[in-house]
Amino acid sequence: MKHYKIAVLAGDGIGPEITREALKVLKLIEERNDVAFELMPAAFGACAYFETGNAFPQATMDICDQADAILKGPIGLSHEESKKIPIDKQPERGALLPMRRRYNTYANFRPVSLPKALAHFSPLKAEIIGEGIDLVIVRELVGGLYFGQKESGVNAQGLRYVKETLEYDELQIRRIMHQAFKLANKRRKLLHNIHKSNVLKSSVLWNEVMEEVAVEYPDVTVHNMLVDSAATALCLNPTQFDVMVMENMFGDILSDQGGGILGSLGLMPSACLGDDKAYYEPSHGSAPDIAGKNIANPYSMIGSVAMMLENSFDMAEEAKNVWAAMQAVFSDGYSTADLSKAGSGVTMISTEQFGDKVVEKLKAMPKVG
Repeated sequence: MKHYKIAVLAGDGIGPEITREALKVLKLIEERNDVAFELMPAAFGACAYFETGNAFPQATMDICDQADAILKGPIGLSHEESKKIPIDKQPERGALLPMRRRYNTYANFRPVSLPKALAHFSPLKAEIIGEGIDLVIVRELVGGLYFGQKESGVNAQGLRYVKETLEYDELQIRRIMHQAFKLANKRRKLLHNIHKSNVLKSSVLWNEVMEEVAVEYPDVTVHNMLVDSAATALCLNPTQFDVMVMENMFGDILSDQGGGILGSLGLMPSACLGDDKAYYEPSHGSAPDIAGKNIANPYSMIGSVAMMLENSFDMAEEAKNVWAAMQAVFSDGYSTADLSKAGSGVTMISTEQFGDKVVEKLKAMPKVG
């Protein structure tokens, strides 16, 4: 029997609620397969700060260091609540960025997937969605503005100022390009390279390295597209895309737009991969306004489990079953209040009920192997 250690960081807001449902699925995966998961819970985010004075405390680091993979819930507070934490210790700066840096999780995969049967979730017209949306945003995750040198103060004229550096080297660009090309090779062999080389010199280098790497993947067709044009195209013709690769901030923004064309970031899980460690998380925030109401859909958290099964535990077939189970629940006409409005023709169920129905669907599927 294979044995894996998973650090479970439930996070803030709706994090504990949706994590509970994801762990139900993991438990069933154990029962269906010759595998054992040792779950190691740890505090991370605002909850950790209020407990320990640190959003990513040493005890949590130690647990994550031991883990074969990390399952992370959303973190963060409302704007007003965030003011109770010093700026540099707030969850995003004090926990999330340090985690990415510690484990060098440079490749962020964010699937934007909406089968035709679920098109009613999207604000886009049916003719734009066509047979469905199925693309993956590959985002470089440990470089660019978010990790560049930061400076703030008062200048000689007495004016407050801030300076942040956007920095990439060719190694950082090359390795994310390889990840994107490899993924494109497994899919439709189509890669959109998203950049802003008409303004940013960082994008000029980005494109130069992309062209060097492309030689190694002759079967992949590359389309170059400015990031602002890509934002428009995602709304007007999303089905043209298969794999999109881009730098850190572009990926942050466009992947949120991806959630918008699906109808909710609640439908977007993600994988954050490094050479030695990976963590898996929903792309959305902690939604403190609906925390504790049992209405948040756990799709993105359960989807993150599916991505963990495939990428960290070599269980691709079981991962496909998890995806199919979740989509079957939607196809049966069920939804949660955060995704659908009353009177929209669906049956409203709770966070917990959605998780239970996913488990029921998965139980009914043939075991793998």
